[in-house]
Amino acid sequence: MTIVRNYRKKSENITSSEPPKLLRKTIGYLRVSTFEQDTEKNEANVLKFANAKELGHVEFITEKISGTKSWKKRKLFDVVQMLNAEDVLIVPELSRLGRSLVNVLDVLNELSNKHVQVYSVKEDFNLSGDDIQSKVMRTMLALFAEIEHELIVARTIEGIAAARAKGTMLGRPKGIGSSKLDKFEPEIIALMKNGSQRQFIAKRYGVTSAGLLHWLKRHDLVNIEPEP
Repeated sequence: MTIVRNYRKKSENITSSEPPKLLRKTIGYLRVSTFEQDTEKNEANVLKFANAKELGHVEFITEKISGTKSWKKRKLFDVVQMLNAEDVLIVPELSRLGRSLVNVLDVLNELSNKHVQVYSVKEDFNLSGDDIQSKVMRTMLALFAEIEHELIVARTIEGIAAARAKGTMLGRPKGIGSSKLDKFEPEIIALMKNGSQRQFIAKRYGVTSAGLLHWLKRHDLVNIEPEP
């Protein structure tokens, strides 16, 4: 009796159950103010940097807007949302991400959590994930951001004390509300106008982020925007 065996040649295509890998995106983000009309120099610097680092083809996204506006209300927010793990974001300098160190750190943390590689040409900065350099850089940025927060708080409290010394009435009349945050209302408003994040404010005054948000909504303060 003849036994017939079927063999599959190695050259034959075998369907894989693994999903296809997505191509890495490399985005060059350029933010210019209304006073800066020319982006050619920044584009050239980013392209030169990308070629040296072998980061692939660069797609540029440009917006003309003040850095004082929250990054979540800029085109930058859409850029961050579209980037995935192993994608690359290149900026001419870190200040293009935000005017204050607090805002820059907020963007970097968001990108780091998504495992996006971040490069800055001017500072030769690289935030690529969980390597030692990235961890040290995040720690330093967090420290500097905390120092900046404390300076903002100090300036805010000094300003409020000076206003009270001049007889300026601050805050709501007594008897309205029963939250322990009520007496800190002028400080909280000033901090929000200076760009402090709600998480920082909640931690400073010993409440949860949800508790702070509830208090802000109850006092119609939730829509306060950072001032230039």
